[in-house]
Amino acid sequence: MKHRGDEAVPVRVDAADKTGGIARYVDDIHCAGLLHAATVRTSLPGGRLRALRQREDFDWSGFVLVTADDVPGDNALKMIERDQPLLVADGFRHAAEPVALLAHADPQRLAAIELDEEPGAAPLFDIDEALAADTRIVPDNVFTEYRLRKGDPAAGAAASAVIVEGSFHTPAQEHLYIEPQGMLAQQLPDGRLRVAGSMQCPYYVLDALVFATGLPRERIQVVQTTTGGGFGGKEDYPSMIACHAALLALKAGGRPVKLVYERGEDMRATPKRHPSRTNIRLGADAEGRLTLIDIDFALDGGGYVTLSPVVLSRGVIHAPGPYRCDNISVLGRAVATNHPPFGAFRGFGAPQSIFAMEAAMDRLAGALGLDPAELRRRNLLRSGDLFPTGNPVGADAAMHAVLEQALAESGYAERRAAHDAWNRAGHATRRGIGIATFAHGSGFTGNGELNLRSRAGLRASSDGRVEVLASTTEIGQGMATTFAQIAAAALKLPLERVSVAPTDTTQVPNSGPTVASRTCMVVGRIVQDAAAQLVERLRRDAALSPDYTPADFAAACRRHHEDYGPLIEIAQYQAPPGEAWSDDTFSGPAYAAYTWAAYVADVEVDLATLETRVTDFVAVQEVGRTIHPVIAQGQIEGGVAQGIGYALYEDVVWGDDGLMANDRLTNYIIPTSADLPPIRVYFQETAVDCPGPQGAKGLGELPMDGPGPAIANAVRHALAVDVDRLPLFPEYLLDLLGSHHKDVA
Repeated sequence: MKHRGDEAVPVRVDAADKTGGIARYVDDIHCAGLLHAATVRTSLPGGRLRALRQREDFDWSGFVLVTADDVPGDNALKMIERDQPLLVADGFRHAAEPVALLAHADPQRLAAIELDEEPGAAPLFDIDEALAADTRIVPDNVFTEYRLRKGDPAAGAAASAVIVEGSFHTPAQEHLYIEPQGMLAQQLPDGRLRVAGSMQCPYYVLDALVFATGLPRERIQVVQTTTGGGFGGKEDYPSMIACHAALLALKAGGRPVKLVYERGEDMRATPKRHPSRTNIRLGADAEGRLTLIDIDFALDGGGYVTLSPVVLSRGVIHAPGPYRCDNISVLGRAVATNHPPFGAFRGFGAPQSIFAMEAAMDRLAGALGLDPAELRRRNLLRSGDLFPTGNPVGADAAMHAVLEQALAESGYAERRAAHDAWNRAGHATRRGIGIATFAHGSGFTGNGELNLRSRAGLRASSDGRVEVLASTTEIGQGMATTFAQIAAAALKLPLERVSVAPTDTTQVPNSGPTVASRTCMVVGRIVQDAAAQLVERLRRDAALSPDYTPADFAAACRRHHEDYGPLIEIAQYQAPPGEAWSDDTFSGPAYAAYTWAAYVADVEVDLATLETRVTDFVAVQEVGRTIHPVIAQGQIEGGVAQGIGYALYEDVVWGDDGLMANDRLTNYIIPTSADLPPIRVYFQETAVDCPGPQGAKGLGELPMDGPGPAIANAVRHALAVDVDRLPLFPEYLLDLLGSHHKDVA
């Protein structure tokens, strides 16, 4: 145990294996007769496959080759839509689409396959060009469109004393998880197909395998191996790799097949954060009260639908920010282009739309002659107000409290004045301080959790040890530790008496995907409910006393095993009471709970190089209750570091083929520890009307939302320029300053 204040904090249950090098990732697993796989991909950004040719002068002995003709089920990846082929048979929409799969015992041996590709129409890589083009990838080049409306935007514009407008852009972002994507598939002697690998959503993989192979579910086993990070990047794409490895294994006559991407292939071919374009108009009365929020929010979806609809919906709902306004209009569109598909990434569309809103709020503050903090103070939601979706804000609303703490902890007013004085003095650097206030919904949007009907449970052995049964995956975020804590607390057992079962679809129920800040709040609550059911069952069937000790619990488990056999309790998600979400009107409670946050960034900009350095960062958030304070703090620190990379360093450079050109760690730059400031993390814990276990809410995605706008607003303060895009590269700042750069310097 470690201690934080008066609270004992357990050491992470996976710490020893990972720090000691014992944990086995998919590429650490070796099997007799193993074949190593590779993927043959398209090179053009859209077109038609005329032919696939095997070179006749090549020795093909020992190779297994799979093409679209070898897919026994449906040649499509099972996701929201089934528009993406597992293997190209004819038309394709982007470069790097898989056409053929090869496997051989020697991982160094390359096979010679030639693709005859017919180019399609001129490719579309820009959101607005795709919307305006006559060329169609899909109808109107729009995968999904959502509209959120409240009040009358025309009336809001008429009531505005000041209106500001702007167009804001955010780039793609590479997940850069520690471990590249990989899967190992084998058809077992009993005919079952076993697929193991690095993933966030085992039951997504299972569904995809059933669809692709035509095998019944009971003949497929999906197992998560130790996973080196995900951030959303291992939500949908592992299903593609699993199907590819499985197709090779089915054709290989029982030999195991491993398909692990090297880093460059991973960066080129797998999904990234959606680039965005946001046109926004904000209006306010003379007192600085918001009268109008009018937003056109568009995401680059790439060539296929994948997860764009759910990313878009969260971006749309979060676009108006945590502010009161009677007149709101948000148009959201996921746009088809000839890039590889974009997908889930920590924040799920909210970082893109929140950046635009928060940058526009600082512009509005300038137009009104108000301090940015004061403008926010006058407009933040309070309990009893209405969300943009029309439902009441709950008693847990803490925007004002987190803002005031963030301003106090950062010394905002004093530092802002000091930075102004520094900048007037003609130093070789300029300093600025910026804020962002935001909220993030926990769990799936709207009816997502209700539709999932997630299940989780507990299995008690005859000696009173308890195992948590859930398909939720440990991907570095601390799930295995927090689930054990939740179950131990609910059962009144020592933590060492509780463990988490391996993630195996033949052994654990479907508790839903490991995404959307739902792990602790949603699945953790199901675990807590299962614990209550288990205790009630032992009281009913095994004479467990109300004030039992761990020894009493073990004795009751033994009696139950003797009298009734195995002791397993499964609970199912229960939606909070109240009104339902409407997909038709985009109204109602979008999330069971929100976390509330205010972030403050200090920056210093070198006037000679226009390099920006974050010198201090304060992150204040209300999260209900932190189950494991050290893990919670680590989540915030990691998210802020990732957000600093998004704001200052990371940029996907696109080649003429629409693929990532800077596909190496040498030229895709992320911040190191030397580039990060002190990150000061503060929690407020209300636990008021929170649906999670012990009052906990989700927090994993929250810290990705705030760093980008806080840093951009700090640079705006430092250089007195309107920032409208990320990342804040020196070249971009030079363009903003233009002919005034010499005067500023």
